[in-house]
Amino acid sequence: MPGESNAKRDAFTTSLGVLFATLGSAVGLGNIWKFPYLTGANGGAAFLIVYLLSTVLVGLPVMISEQMLGRKARADAITTLRKLAPQGRPWWLVGAAGALASFLIMAFYTEVAGWVFAYILKAISGNILTTNSALTTAAFTSLITSPLWSLVWQWIVLAWVAFIIVRGVSKGIEATTKRLMPILFGLLIIVCVRSLTLPGAVQGLEFLFKPDFTKLTKDALLIAMGLAFFKLSIGMGTMITYGSYFRDDQDIPMTATRVMLADLSVSILAGIAIFPAVFAYGFQPDAGPSLLFITIPTVFASMPLGHLMLVLFFILTSIAATGAMLSLLEVPVAYLQGQFNMTRIQATLLTVGLLALVGSTAALSNSTLANFTLFGKTMFDLFDFISSNILLPVGGLFICIFVGWVWGGKQVKAALSNEGKLKNEGIVRLFLFIVRYIAPVLILIVLLNGLGVI
Repeated sequence: MPGESNAKRDAFTTSLGVLFATLGSAVGLGNIWKFPYLTGANGGAAFLIVYLLSTVLVGLPVMISEQMLGRKARADAITTLRKLAPQGRPWWLVGAAGALASFLIMAFYTEVAGWVFAYILKAISGNILTTNSALTTAAFTSLITSPLWSLVWQWIVLAWVAFIIVRGVSKGIEATTKRLMPILFGLLIIVCVRSLTLPGAVQGLEFLFKPDFTKLTKDALLIAMGLAFFKLSIGMGTMITYGSYFRDDQDIPMTATRVMLADLSVSILAGIAIFPAVFAYGFQPDAGPSLLFITIPTVFASMPLGHLMLVLFFILTSIAATGAMLSLLEVPVAYLQGQFNMTRIQATLLTVGLLALVGSTAALSNSTLANFTLFGKTMFDLFDFISSNILLPVGGLFICIFVGWVWGGKQVKAALSNEGKLKNEGIVRLFLFIVRYIAPVLILIVLLNGLGVI
């Protein structure tokens, strides 16, 4: 059967490489703007506490499950479930849902990443360094409504990620993330220090960290659970695929925990970098693209060394986007390699070609295809809805069911203890309890909320 041999299969070479690659997958654009804003808007430190609890009960168990399954099968997301499931049972469909989700996410995520890459040049040129929000709004609108530039920047992003992917797992993904992740942290710290030295920065810190339990509404709790699930790149086949490249001696529970904490650190540092400056100069902490592409340039234009800080900010944001895209693109590439005996170059070129075709509909959603909708949504919004609201939670839910009830405790204990070499019986028992009884219920709530049922 094609793809069954793992003799020449590439893999991560060091534990540090595993950590940085997995962290690169988890860290994305949402860490830079979405998470800090939602934290501040939903109770600050109170929301952080709920988020951490949700991560332990939802995000972390699914991440551990996926990494464990991937390492056991040493295969792509679809083949992994086919190998490990009881014969004749269609559990491979869970892997297929994850692979489809990763493709659809890339179809629209590459467009947003294209905006970020475009803004590196805009920041260097100084064209967006202005305190006039009308000018920054016009610059952003001009970019996203231009059919030509929307496509060009998406293709540049696809070419950049493909260039890294074709170099392989160890020489491409691992080598790149080992360089980019420390740079990301370094640049974040530089911007944080500058932001904290501004007069009036305390208000921004209060926005992030001052507990306000009156804001912990039902919606806030659902947002925290949703974030815990989506921020760690689970349910989309990435952690199964990356897990298949793990070393045999990798401590999976410890690795996943470190990734979770490092991912949270990036989000908190991003908040410290952004919101003290936002409040110091009297701007509003709006969410979404308006914060990233309209408010941020005006904020940095207001401060000394603002030009340099603006350039550094968009470089670090592009790094965050790159790590996430590498893991997303690797999912279909690994499948094509394993199942159709394609070379890595062939699999990458085919996937990127399909993404350029399908993704163009998302790229043109603000221009040529702005009036074209399916189910009342533009193609950009439709890809986002199908992947985030349906495929990811469905995939996560069935991963929990498979690991907890189908694969079973004996297999889980052997896999997480590295065949008895790690003395972590207590951790394994706790993991099994959460993945069987708690995580599925919470993920089901996330799914129903995403579908508008509750």
